[in-house]
Amino acid sequence: MMCRVGVLFGPQLTLYSFGPHHPMNSSRIMKFYELLPGDFVLLDPVMAGEEEIALFHSRDYIEFVKSMSERGSGYLDYGDTPAFKGVYEASAYVVGSTLRALDSVLRGEVDHAFNPMGGLHHARRGSAAGFCVFNDIGVLFEAARRRGLRKILYIDIDAHHGDGVYYEYEEDPEVFIVDVHEDGRYLYPGTGFEWERGKGEAEGTKLNISLKPGDGDSEFLARFEEAREFMEGISPDLVVLQCGGDCLDGDPITHLRCSPRVHREVARVAHEVAHRKASGRLVALGGGGYNPERVASAWIDVIREMSKDWRTSLHEDSGSPFHGGEDRG
Repeated sequence: MMCRVGVLFGPQLTLYSFGPHHPMNSSRIMKFYELLPGDFVLLDPVMAGEEEIALFHSRDYIEFVKSMSERGSGYLDYGDTPAFKGVYEASAYVVGSTLRALDSVLRGEVDHAFNPMGGLHHARRGSAAGFCVFNDIGVLFEAARRRGLRKILYIDIDAHHGDGVYYEYEEDPEVFIVDVHEDGRYLYPGTGFEWERGKGEAEGTKLNISLKPGDGDSEFLARFEEAREFMEGISPDLVVLQCGGDCLDGDPITHLRCSPRVHREVARVAHEVAHRKASGRLVALGGGGYNPERVASAWIDVIREMSKDWRTSLHEDSGSPFHGGEDRG
């Protein structure tokens, strides 16, 4: 049986744009919307309230973003993330739309959901970083927990390490992280080393896989076998996939050389894990990626994989370590 996939769709998500000369601009989302087929469920973007944003972020930081949004100039960090008039509202739409994605899945409105503007994984509880104002992923985690979903599997294939997620949950034993990224010695934010596997009670619940500049499909997929083995030992209540497109060949600010095959394979695995282990609960988020045409095409591949009958995909890959598992959905 095919799955119903909800896609957050609306001009509100194009507001999160730092201008035509900044890598994070609205052309990414607009290109995706141009390519979006008509066989998906369209979900209206929603603006998060301050109480929702405060599930993850400090009150002081929220007030800082508000004041900079009114001012409309300067930077929210040390130079990567400019302020503009309305940046607070634009960022609140990203967070609210990610929460809308979660809600649509939990209510059974759709089977899975995708927010193309979501996945802002660098923001910390009290600061912006790396084009990310509010960390919608952290807000999502906290909101999910208030809905009774304790164990979360987070998969991140953005070329940049998701430091704002990893370090905020480094000591949390119920957040399982698989983060495949370019080696931090060569790319911002300079973190995500393979020896970083969580701390304290959370030791061993995180997996950082770093790739060398120039690595492509063969290197990525070979290393992703480690991730598949890691995920086999997890029984999450929710799967969250950050499918950043800056690992694709041709990205202007990173150095990996992957093709869309990587996005298809990772989405297929995440989809399968969600059905076998998390009653089908899967939320995907766009993340980074700064070649609009290639990113949009890869995201279309992701949502197409999410819409397939996962059992068919399973039979197509009998060599998968997940083959033969039972659907708890």
